[in-house]
Amino acid sequence: MLTKWDFMKQLPIVLGFLVMSESVQAKPMVWQPAQGIEQLALWPGAVPGAQPAPGPEDVSIVAKGVAGKPNTNVTNVTTPTISVYPPKGANTGAAVVVIPGGGFQILAIDLEGTEVCDWLTAKGVTCVLLKYRVPSAPYVWQCDCRPHNQAISEPSLQDLQRAMRMVRAHAQQWDIDPHKVGVLGFSAGGYLVAEISTLFDRSLYPKIDTADDLSARPDFAMPVYPGHLVQPDGKLNSNIPVSSQTPPTFLLQAEDDDVDGVQQSMVYYAALSKAHVPAEMHLYAQSGHAFGVRRTELPITDWPALADAWLHTIGIIRN
Repeated sequence: MLTKWDFMKQLPIVLGFLVMSESVQAKPMVWQPAQGIEQLALWPGAVPGAQPAPGPEDVSIVAKGVAGKPNTNVTNVTTPTISVYPPKGANTGAAVVVIPGGGFQILAIDLEGTEVCDWLTAKGVTCVLLKYRVPSAPYVWQCDCRPHNQAISEPSLQDLQRAMRMVRAHAQQWDIDPHKVGVLGFSAGGYLVAEISTLFDRSLYPKIDTADDLSARPDFAMPVYPGHLVQPDGKLNSNIPVSSQTPPTFLLQAEDDDVDGVQQSMVYYAALSKAHVPAEMHLYAQSGHAFGVRRTELPITDWPALADAWLHTIGIIRN
């Protein structure tokens, strides 16, 4: 039996363990994919245009997340990576670079990242999860503001251009058809989808290796509740030059989205239609912003089935 005197003798040890435990929990963490998932650094040397961050990379858990599940967020990313999730079952040869959102402040790495990869890989699609640099323009962490809300997100777009080229450079190794490489992004990631769809050939960094000889143009694009696409005058962001070279596009948004607003998708769709770019848009009455692929009671929760049908329609996935 533990006496009062025995307990008092052991109390410093117990307190020591508690202090150690708290210090371990408080230590910043670098996000890594699950064991067995290949992760590659985007830049083998210095990161082009590297900018300071508020602190070291860190991972945080938001207990009150979406659909009754917590959210995992990553911030202060200065060493961008791609994580490669191979398809389950029959390989379609298609690959999708998934771009989490987070207002260019954080990355919603599970809600709009790993969980999306689970859906894609179950369909026989290789998922390449992009951990891009944040904080990044148009967000400015020094003032916690967005003074130029429609500005090109250059550091993040550099990372995405490089990721697209790396996927094609590894196409044979990863059993990918280099002509079936698309992008899927949410919120700020949706803006990056529009950027890479229209600025794929803009030179944003010096050539690193032979991968940079390859195209960064997506073969298909899926911006989901995108932001930063509409100017205050209601016109399309002038930094997004939609043309006939913009890839086929699937758009999805809820009409009660009070973060970016349904006009983001509507204005972008109108520009795509004017340029004769094949596009499909789905608008739903409810779901707000940032719902990912998590199941809810709302009709929009079935949107992955619509995206899957669209991928079949445009010939990316074949029965």
